[in-house]
Amino acid sequence: MSTSTPVRVRFAPSPTGKLHVGGARTAIYNWAFARANGGAFILRIDDTDPTRSTDENEQIILRAMRWLGLDWDEGPGVGGPCGPYKQTERIAIYREAAQKLMDEGKAYACFCTPEQLEADREAAKARKDSFQGYQGRCRDLDPAEAQRRIDAGEPYVIRIKVPRDRGDVVVEDAVHGEVTFNAKELDDFVIVRSDGTPTYNFTTVVDDALMGITHVIRGDDHLSNTPRQVIVYEALGYPVPEFAHISMILGPDGKKLSKRHGATSVEEYRDAGYDSEAFVNYLALLGWALDGETTIVPREVLAREFSLDHVSKNPSTFDPKKLDWVNQQYLQAMTDEEFAERVLAPQLLAAGLEDRGCFEARPEWFCTLASVLKPRTTLAPDVVGLARFLYEGPAPQIDEKAMKKALLKEDDASQWLCAARAALNDLEHFDASSIDDALTRVQEETGANKRKFYGAVRAAETGSLVSPPLGVSIELLGRAYALARIDNALEKVADARA
Repeated sequence: MSTSTPVRVRFAPSPTGKLHVGGARTAIYNWAFARANGGAFILRIDDTDPTRSTDENEQIILRAMRWLGLDWDEGPGVGGPCGPYKQTERIAIYREAAQKLMDEGKAYACFCTPEQLEADREAAKARKDSFQGYQGRCRDLDPAEAQRRIDAGEPYVIRIKVPRDRGDVVVEDAVHGEVTFNAKELDDFVIVRSDGTPTYNFTTVVDDALMGITHVIRGDDHLSNTPRQVIVYEALGYPVPEFAHISMILGPDGKKLSKRHGATSVEEYRDAGYDSEAFVNYLALLGWALDGETTIVPREVLAREFSLDHVSKNPSTFDPKKLDWVNQQYLQAMTDEEFAERVLAPQLLAAGLEDRGCFEARPEWFCTLASVLKPRTTLAPDVVGLARFLYEGPAPQIDEKAMKKALLKEDDASQWLCAARAALNDLEHFDASSIDDALTRVQEETGANKRKFYGAVRAAETGSLVSPPLGVSIELLGRAYALARIDNALEKVADARA
């Protein structure tokens, strides 16, 4: 293929289920290759499996692609010069292509019944033939005779004629290098079934050829399909694209990634709270490397630097812990404002703790909260648990451990809390720095053990022994709630000791 030909790649999912992690990585590689080469990325829906393909699954896939940020140049919702982009809307195109092959003597009608095919296979086995595929029983049937049987309503399939003098099918794969297939092991395979539906190895070639696909980047489970597809390209007179078959993704146990390893669909990772940029970054690294060292590869770098010669032919292992680490790095790289608007506010809204427009109403408050929660967040939903203490009103429940260890065990806890309350009440500026200074003075003036003093105040203000930095937590609560919570704690201690 000429190097001057504009790059055109495609991702062609079947809407028989959700978008799997492996499919998402294939889509990412196609998208990145197109962007890095100034080419076009086409999305095509391969929905010719009527028993499993659904409109609902198609919409799930489209939503997943949008969440991943993989914008397509042609396809559903976008259109383009090579449409339609759903195989069920291209049936007439496949029929025309199949008829063309029949008219040219490159394909033929086969009337063999399943019983006949099985008998031929058994006979080949009995003869110990090296080739036990379709025996070509209808290959040389007179076209007029074939037409008569077709007109009479006899069931038939359409098979392509694999040239008997065809040498080895040699594929120059961008990942695996030169791969050779013995053409003598290929039988005259079916391109149209008896019910009139075309087969995958036929439709994908017709579509790729008519859509001008220059590079086919897909999973290496399709490598075995390649020789048959090359035969179809040659029969139709289309140029054969360049192929790149990428390795499978394995689970931590070394077996193909599946549901037994946990979440496998893009939708599940989205709903779990992963950042889409981080997810794309991580999946891109499962088989591709920028330089062998860099782990954080932003989308714009991926779109600029991706190349097939950096794709490994060895399987990659999906490591959830590494994904979490990458996700955390992306969250940490956000500004407080970005984190507040993109992560914090939406999660608190979804949890029912905030109302719509909350960030716009209190941007400074949210940015302050973001500054203390961001370093403690791995996944977006983590912020709900971390921030929940702020939404429990003036009299929060104090957990049993905090009550016993920080408040009831210490005889002077109530005295410390009273002193802390007075200091907080007298503050001119109710900000974290002023609050920290005031509490430090109280701790020193009372002679309290530092750890025990702050444990008592923390238990009163947050209801727990663990929280974000205490000064900022109290600032976020506000003076009225901070004082009310100390009163609440004092009352609970008094009741418990009565």
